[in-house]
Amino acid sequence: MIATPAAALKAGVALAAAPPLAEESTWDSLFSIDFGLAFWNVLTFLTLLVVLGVFGWRPMMAALAAREKGIQDNIDDARRQRDEAEALLAEYREQLAEGRRQAQAMVAEGREAADALRKELEAKAREETQAMLANARREISREREAAVEAVRRESVDVAIAVASRLLSERLDSQRDRQLAIDYIDDLSDSGGALA
Repeated sequence: MIATPAAALKAGVALAAAPPLAEESTWDSLFSIDFGLAFWNVLTFLTLLVVLGVFGWRPMMAALAAREKGIQDNIDDARRQRDEAEALLAEYREQLAEGRRQAQAMVAEGREAADALRKELEAKAREETQAMLANARREISREREAAVEAVRRESVDVAIAVASRLLSERLDSQRDRQLAIDYIDDLSDSGGALA
């Protein structure tokens, strides 16, 4: 009976390598063991394991470790780059939000400046309009007073002329003029009612 799987494998290799005997039955040749051939197969296998362990296993493990380290470095670098990209994205978003806030502040400031200018212009226009109205009223008042004075003088002159014809011999012209002026002043003071 075979004790280990390695021994069974070696036995199978030995049997496959052995030439078949024409006289023996197939069943007998499958289960017959050639210990000499098995010894050399085991020795060759163990030598191959030692050679691979010394010259193949260490470099292969070193290559696997280097590959693992390279993959880990790439993963760490990708994480670092992702974190940097996220930080840059957050910074750009903040800058964009700040730009929007500044633009809104500028628009609001422009509106306030326009409203202040509009109010200032309206106030200035109102003041100018009030000044023009006051000047016009003063001018109208002066003109009215001048017209009233002119009408008064003219009416005095007319009244004197009429009265001087009627009374040419009884009164002098200076006294008639003073009488007419006093009469018109009395009319002005009393609101235009005849005495």
